[in-house]
Amino acid sequence: QPGTYVENINFNGKSIVVGSLYLTTQDTSYISSTIIDGNQNGSVVSFQNSEDSTAVLSGFTITNGNFPPTNNQGGGGIYCSNSSPSLSNMTITGNSAYDGGGIFCRYQSNPTLTNVTITNNLASGDGGGIYCMSYSIPELSNVTITGNSASEGGGIYCWNSSPNLENVTISNNSASDNGGGIYCIGSNCNPSLMNCILWNNPSPEIYVSSGSVTATYSDIQG
Repeated sequence: QPGTYVENINFNGKSIVVGSLYLTTQDTSYISSTIIDGNQNGSVVSFQNSEDSTAVLSGFTITNGNFPPTNNQGGGGIYCSNSSPSLSNMTITGNSAYDGGGIFCRYQSNPTLTNVTITNNLASGDGGGIYCMSYSIPELSNVTITGNSASEGGGIYCWNSSPNLENVTISNNSASDNGGGIYCIGSNCNPSLMNCILWNNPSPEIYVSSGSVTATYSDIQG
């Protein structure tokens, strides 16, 4: 039901669907009116017990999560570790962490994001919108990443990970150092972009420290 739920959720390895009334009505107004508020008490939603695509989160606004500096963990909004949940029809906004203000993908995490907006999240370290590390391969389709900020990788920070982006817009993010749109580091860092737009992020839009990026049918400023 619509409303604000102040809580922090851990899927605990369960193959369950957690959704708003968007699931049954397809009414997008339920996305903004059904809010999970993390109350600045760690990640709002966590997947860390080998969840697969049958663990579904859909139709919410995820906000007010905060993850303080710690070793190889972050994600103010969503935290994934060795898991591959399905995230769809959501807004992830107003979250903060040292790394991965919006989403943190740790150790072979391959979440699927569909029709998701990641906006106005903050990382005091890296990855304002999304932080990917250690052979994670998230799949992003019809995703907007905008207005996020970090030291490096205002939109997405990739460390030895290879996200696949299709129909993704990364715009108006900020990075105080490098990679306003995407930051890549690591010999196994090979993100792929198709039908994507990177615009109005601090130059360079994509910063490759090491690894490589493949972009096709995409519009990248500069």
